[in-house]
Amino acid sequence: MSKSLFGKIALVTGSGRGLGLVIAQRLAELGANIILHDKDWIAPAQYSEADNLGFVEEGFQTFGVKTLAVTCDIGDSTSVSDMKKKILSDMGEVDILINCAGGDIGSSGGKPSPNNAIDISLDDIQALTNNNLIGTIAICKAFLPSMRERRSGTVVNIGSVAGQFGVSEGAIYAVLKAAVAHYSRCLAKELQECGVRVNCVAPGPSKTARFQATRKVNTKMMNSHQSSFIRYAEPGEIADVVAFLVSDEARFVNGQLLCVDGGLVNFPS
Repeated sequence: MSKSLFGKIALVTGSGRGLGLVIAQRLAELGANIILHDKDWIAPAQYSEADNLGFVEEGFQTFGVKTLAVTCDIGDSTSVSDMKKKILSDMGEVDILINCAGGDIGSSGGKPSPNNAIDISLDDIQALTNNNLIGTIAICKAFLPSMRERRSGTVVNIGSVAGQFGVSEGAIYAVLKAAVAHYSRCLAKELQECGVRVNCVAPGPSKTARFQATRKVNTKMMNSHQSSFIRYAEPGEIADVVAFLVSDEARFVNGQLLCVDGGLVNFPS
């Protein structure tokens, strides 16, 4: 397997579990040194993906890359600052930044209820905003100035196809993911001259442990071996696109929103 990212340092937020973990594994396969992140040490245990972040880090030994596991509340500036200091001390400057942390998670730690545009509580709106938009911006503000100075680096922000069309359930989450996509465009414009690329990937519904635990799953759409694109994505299908966007093969791809959804955004049900 090509080690096209050999020697690069990649920070993947939300990589203790789910889609972020699969993205981190894909980048490690390509030779990148990985900074694993989650909101706290035991977050990977919530949906039985691992006992804790330390166990996740141990699993990366097979890739033969350097790893560092860190915790941080991405919506808190002090927490982000402390994490940045540890990363610079233990790993060095970040070359690849993947903002994957987030989700339709309210103030109580689960999905907001009610979860529509009008009746959702202000506490849930604030929690969603911190976890998705403010957190993404805070991480970019922490690590992109160095990329700008070095005139080198790649960023992929993870959005959602929910941000591309109107929804009733999960409306605020959708609004925030639409904002993440446009923030990515604005970053790409700001950094265009210095050669730092910023793109956004908008996954469709993906077969993560959290997705399966918190939604009513259509069993027919769980079959990834069918020819139909009317199915859920495998997390690896999202990770492959992220890996492409941070690679040299995508060196002239900048400021783009790429939906990885089997065409769902064009034909929403």
